[in-house]
Amino acid sequence: MTQDTGDRAAQHPIDGILDILNEAVLGGTPGQGTAFLDGTRADGSGNHGLLATLATVDAVQASHDVNGTSIAGHARHTAFHLEVIVRWERDGDRGPFDWKGSFLPEQVEADEWIAVQTRLKDAYEAVVAFARSRRDAPVDGDVTGGLSGAVAHVAYHLGSIRQMVKVVS
Repeated sequence: MTQDTGDRAAQHPIDGILDILNEAVLGGTPGQGTAFLDGTRADGSGNHGLLATLATVDAVQASHDVNGTSIAGHARHTAFHLEVIVRWERDGDRGPFDWKGSFLPEQVEADEWIAVQTRLKDAYEAVVAFARSRRDAPVDGDVTGGLSGAVAHVAYHLGSIRQMVKVVS
């Protein structure tokens, strides 16, 4: 569903939302401008997306208490939120959801920290797959709203985590 706008076809709303979610989770495309993150240099350095940010800390740092929370807790919660987006939009699962519990446990061992990061990457990929499956369907405000909410939520936690990294590093 694209419209001709003269020189180029209009971007599908889902693709636009996924571009911003991709930047929040994976960082900018090397050497390209970004919508809201610091630019990723052509050599790939300077990536400040969520997964790259999490990869800069170890399990001890991720478990460090920062004003009653931890990087690991925020990462778990963000993964949970992305999982809920898919369950809500694709499966019609309306909960209840344990939002408070989704931050727990806030402390991780090394293998658990790797598992949290993998869970987050998998949850992101599930949201992307779901969104792409909806590209040929009529534009649905519930779906685009849910995906937009995912972008805002990931960006919020990315900002929180980036601030906590400054404390624990």
